[in-house]
Amino acid sequence: MSLIERDKEFVWHPFTQHKTAGDHLEIVKASGVTLFDAEGKEYIDANSSWWVNVHGHAHPHIGKAISDQFNAIDHVVFAGVTHPKAVELAERIVGKCPENLKKVFFSDNGSTAIEVGLKMAFQYFHNLEKPRRKVVALNGAYHGDTFGAMSVGQRGYFNAPFEPFFFDVDYLEFPTADNQEAILAKARELFATQEVAVLILEPLVQGAAGMRMYSPEMLDQLTAIVHQYGSLVIFDEVMTGFGRTGKLFSMDHCQNKPDIVAFSKGLTAGVMALGLTVASQEIFDAFLSEEKTKAFLHGHSFTANPIACAVACANLDLFEEPATIENMEALVNWGTEFKKELASLKNVRNTRQTGTIVAFDIDTGEGDTYFSDIRERAYSYFLENGVLLRPLGNTLFVNPPYSISRAEYSKITDAILGFLRSVEA
Repeated sequence: MSLIERDKEFVWHPFTQHKTAGDHLEIVKASGVTLFDAEGKEYIDANSSWWVNVHGHAHPHIGKAISDQFNAIDHVVFAGVTHPKAVELAERIVGKCPENLKKVFFSDNGSTAIEVGLKMAFQYFHNLEKPRRKVVALNGAYHGDTFGAMSVGQRGYFNAPFEPFFFDVDYLEFPTADNQEAILAKARELFATQEVAVLILEPLVQGAAGMRMYSPEMLDQLTAIVHQYGSLVIFDEVMTGFGRTGKLFSMDHCQNKPDIVAFSKGLTAGVMALGLTVASQEIFDAFLSEEKTKAFLHGHSFTANPIACAVACANLDLFEEPATIENMEALVNWGTEFKKELASLKNVRNTRQTGTIVAFDIDTGEGDTYFSDIRERAYSYFLENGVLLRPLGNTLFVNPPYSISRAEYSKITDAILGFLRSVEA
């Protein structure tokens, strides 16, 4: 059997309706920003392989880190044991975070990093014997696909079969130019009860909801209200972290900082599975007790895997090189130019940009929906034109690795403009 036939025989893919899905793209090699299929055709990785790859594929510095660490320690239990790369990574991440964030907990993906943050928040108040059991989130949120992460995400769509099992959450509307005062008033009302443990949100950009964007000023005001009433704030930086918003983290745009932040995706340059949950010293101190049950009794088999930690450290090495920052700045500028090109098209609306991410909605006449038919048409068109780009329904966005060249970026934007003109006609 061919690889595609074997795939159909044995594999269950994510976010896929196998009854109607066509053959999956068979990728056999990746280098830089280019993916190669089994027939040798090339595709530009326009969405960074699900928003994770920040420095391009097969980066030699990352590869050397994997090899060196494998020959030193491949894996070791992390309960009662430590190792050099875990300590180095924790130290370096804390050094790049706001001053209040001091303690790093290791897990293995973004959803789990969120679960850890939620559990920390609930147990923090439990350990203080001042229990708060309510959560506030933003409409349209996506925080992952484990049960806690689903509970604080958008209801319906992907999660309808599981909603009877979710804990209750109060939702604030997504901030727009017209509703910010109403949102802030609602936030004051919810947090004034002093029953809410935590506000959780994707800072500045809601990814899966269609790259919806809001301002640092609004985020600052919400964070201030939460802190005014003694509640905690979790920033889900799984997607926005590591340069996507134009700074290393979204929280770097804000005056008021979170109490807990979750990292994954770009943490390891998109190469290894790793999640981090970074918490304040105050939260950590609430778990210190003679009572063992007040410890944070949570862990994973691959907690702080040395190879993943080594890759994350190598990733930070690359972020400390001037060339990476220059590439990010160039990508921001190219995105701004692309926005101007989009402005001339009648079937494009709500063009927006935060940092390296440019997004817009195609006006299909059916409103904004993840299940828009335009998605499949666009996806196929882009593959034919050598670009791997997965639209979010009728929302298209560009979110490539920072190592992309101007010519490669132009190939993406030319394909998008070509598709838009074809459907406009």
